[in-house]
Amino acid sequence: MSAQETAAASPVADAFARDGFVCPIAVMSAAEAADYRRRLEAAEATYGGDKTFRKMLRRYPNLVLPFIDEITRRPEITDVIAEILGPDILVLDAPFFIKEANTKSFVSWHQDLHYWGLETEEEVTAWVALSPATAESGCMRFVAGSQNRRVDHRDTYEEDNLLTRGQEVAVTVDESEATDAALRPGQMSIHHGRVFHASHPNRTDDRRIGLAIRYIPARAQQVKGGSMAAMLVRGEDRYGNFRRCRPPTGLLKEADIAHWTEIAEARNKIMLGGEKN
Repeated sequence: MSAQETAAASPVADAFARDGFVCPIAVMSAAEAADYRRRLEAAEATYGGDKTFRKMLRRYPNLVLPFIDEITRRPEITDVIAEILGPDILVLDAPFFIKEANTKSFVSWHQDLHYWGLETEEEVTAWVALSPATAESGCMRFVAGSQNRRVDHRDTYEEDNLLTRGQEVAVTVDESEATDAALRPGQMSIHHGRVFHASHPNRTDDRRIGLAIRYIPARAQQVKGGSMAAMLVRGEDRYGNFRRCRPPTGLLKEADIAHWTEIAEARNKIMLGGEKN
């Protein structure tokens, strides 16, 4: 099934094709979101002093935290993604984007697919809110229709930018054209990897916690290198274009950490030009 054939039968896919994003979409109850947040913060309380653990929250946490792998496989999420990408779905990564209360952290305007080394434009990011994401807390912002543009980027390395290199589009974005993607805990937005997106600092007294799950169809391929890995979460992988990730066996188990290290290092060489974790 092609993305075009899927989109023809799906209002969500139609809106996605038109605007490059759709929100809000309910994918779990507020109580379930609160439980996932509790499990995250319990892990942070135990392991948060470890630099490698903090890196894991931003690179493939689904390889070392079973409850993150569980979220990526929830049918409430993957059924929506399948409306756009078809039934056979891989997770390329699932990083957390966490803004602490009353901090300056922000995300500059950028396009994800500029960096990812894929030969396809078929990609959907599901941004799942585990805490309130509002204009005040720095929710995601999108420019509708910008997924149809290809623009240059530059690296700024700004200290408060949550992106690894502070990467941003090398064009001026009219803020008045942006849409705030406000979400309640348990809701998600979905966006195309080419749509312009950004977010402001968190000016509230609560953390803004979001999980950005990067979904691609199993038929996708790389154009850079050949060592990237992905996790099959729905359907079948009849192509074998990516190294297969394996689900975690427990919470931060030694074998899973070794697996994470291997996968993350290969990812960095391709997606960020060798940038370290």
